[in-house]
Amino acid sequence: MVEPSGFTKISALGVEEQRVNVILSFTDTKDKWKSLGDAFRVEASIIIDKAENALVVPISSLFRQNEQWSVFKVVAGSATIQSVEVDRRNDRFAEITLGLDIGEQVITHPSNAIEDGVKVSQR
Repeated sequence: MVEPSGFTKISALGVEEQRVNVILSFTDTKDKWKSLGDAFRVEASIIIDKAENALVVPISSLFRQNEQWSVFKVVAGSATIQSVEVDRRNDRFAEITLGLDIGEQVITHPSNAIEDGVKVSQR
């Protein structure tokens, strides 16, 4: 169980960290984990959401255009602005639910030199 509220902790190096407590139940028999003792520590990755067959793009490819999420997709060697609908996202990827198809190329980290219709090439 992930507790409903988190807290801020200052590390030994003075870095602010956002934490949340997680309560775990062992699935193995007691004889496999009884030697852990009291106040042991577990470091784990907790999956709180999962999407099967999701279409995702790097966060770095997204930008706002007329108050809508958009990307530059590559069509016949040119950059084309494409509005997209974004659903779930994390610090690296965003799930696209409308506006792109599987296999279409998008430009990551588009600079100010990229605009609709500009010729582009893959590096």
